[in-house]
Amino acid sequence: MTRAPISGQPGRHPSGSAPTIVDMATTWTLGGDAADPHRLAAFWAEALGYVPEPGYDEETGASIVDPDGVGPAISFLAVSEPKSAKNRLHIDIRVAGEGIRTAESAQRMRTKVAELIPLGATTVREENYGDVLGHVVMLDPEGNEFCVG
Repeated sequence: MTRAPISGQPGRHPSGSAPTIVDMATTWTLGGDAADPHRLAAFWAEALGYVPEPGYDEETGASIVDPDGVGPAISFLAVSEPKSAKNRLHIDIRVAGEGIRTAESAQRMRTKVAELIPLGATTVREENYGDVLGHVVMLDPEGNEFCVG
């Protein structure tokens, strides 16, 4: 299968034969509804190390981006109806590190949780994996569930 050029980078067919164009993942944005999109965007920008999306200046919406261009954009649109049920999709903030949970990974999670509370987050509960902290369930300023793990 030959795809349209992406950044004009030549490549090879997976079989190694005919020249093709290098494939890349689809660019995507995570979108959400919010009572106050600017407040929610500010919270998530601080929580994730993101910045406001340049050129996106809407009264009824806000968008944040990874300043390094690696992570997806996250946008919020104003809606009048309140949140009514548990999220079917949520963000996990991964600070514990890879591998088995340890006292050090628990400390990294608790440090991040402590940073998020003054920004408007609420702790719901801690979940243990055996005898060690596995992740912390939290709510953002509008009551959307997320985890710090």
